[in-house]
Amino acid sequence: MELHIIVNGRRHDLDVAPDETLLQTIRNRLGLLGTKEGCVEGECGACTMLVEGVPVDSCLYPSPAAEGFNITTIEGIGAGATTPLQEAMVRAGAVQCGFCTPGFVVTLTALLADNPAPSEYEVRSALSGNLCRCTGYAQIIDAVIDTVGSRR
Repeated sequence: MELHIIVNGRRHDLDVAPDETLLQTIRNRLGLLGTKEGCVEGECGACTMLVEGVPVDSCLYPSPAAEGFNITTIEGIGAGATTPLQEAMVRAGAVQCGFCTPGFVVTLTALLADNPAPSEYEVRSALSGNLCRCTGYAQIIDAVIDTVGSRR
């Protein structure tokens, strides 16, 4: 089946299987490996991408459903430069093994685009679909609060 999508600002015309997931398409066909495959059940958030600015679990999202849509992966966040959020995550020690980090950055980028000054509760709520086994979340939340503080 033919698929036309825009990934990180570049148009791609692809032939995909009807049951192919967006994660499979992005990783296997486009070679963008920053988005991770974790649970493949939509529980961990490692595969989070933005579809039209909305965070989705790409391991469950059918590629054909993305027809004509703008997709942003971790590679498209900051267009090759680190963002204030990414810098704050490094400063706060919110990046340890790094496996879950792309999903967190993508999810939090969407949150901050919609709400430039989220409360701690709103940050925690936004992160409810992302799992991390290393940081314990406090550093990630600290990084968002640091980012929000630097915008004021």
